[in-house]
Amino acid sequence: MGFLSNDHLTFLFGLLGNIVAPGMFLAPAPTFYTIFKRKSSEGFQSIPYSVALMSASLLLYYGLLKTNAYLLISINSIGCAFEVTYLIIYLIYAPKQEKMHTMKLLLIFNMGSFGVVLLLTMLLMKGKPRLSVVGWICAVFSVAVCAAPLSIMRRVVRTKSVEYLSFTLSASITLNAVMWFFYGLLQHDYYIALPNVLGFLFGIAQMILYMVYKNAKKNVEEKSEQLAGNKEVVQMTNET
Repeated sequence: MGFLSNDHLTFLFGLLGNIVAPGMFLAPAPTFYTIFKRKSSEGFQSIPYSVALMSASLLLYYGLLKTNAYLLISINSIGCAFEVTYLIIYLIYAPKQEKMHTMKLLLIFNMGSFGVVLLLTMLLMKGKPRLSVVGWICAVFSVAVCAAPLSIMRRVVRTKSVEYLSFTLSASITLNAVMWFFYGLLQHDYYIALPNVLGFLFGIAQMILYMVYKNAKKNVEEKSEQLAGNKEVVQMTNET
């Protein structure tokens, strides 16, 4: 790859990130299909999608502040569209209390907090200081999004079941993190690169958990059946 310039490599990794990332955005689709079929979002939470929307919105703003960050702008525009769609579906089928809670969350957290960040950075800062502050805020929210699978990982370990863990999604997270890490690294943009180190580690950890526990439930069921069979043999022996 020595014949490729730094700009060419940056474009390549950014383009690959744009190809891989939609796989992550599509991951909640089965959840929302279930909500649509049940005509109820009861049992599901809107917070992960609200946080993901905030992160994508901030990264979109950050991309607009940067020079020639078209690939960053494109993927986060797609991300915002997906998260808004999920939240609309959630609101349509949410119970009244959850609907009110989600509306407050969107008004205060997404619109209010994002508006404050936008207003303060536009009015009080210019140039590199503005880009740096927005970059740090983006990094914090990116870390929060990367850490979201921790609850699922904890559930997998507790239940010894991969029912709630998708290997395809974990692989998408890992590949996406690799692409955007190198995109940020090649541009010396550590606000993009560093959070994706965490995303890569969590993605690898999820794939390892999947491999460890994918047959655990099956093995438990087989042991239970074997024990039940042994008990039947003992009972028949006693009766004889």
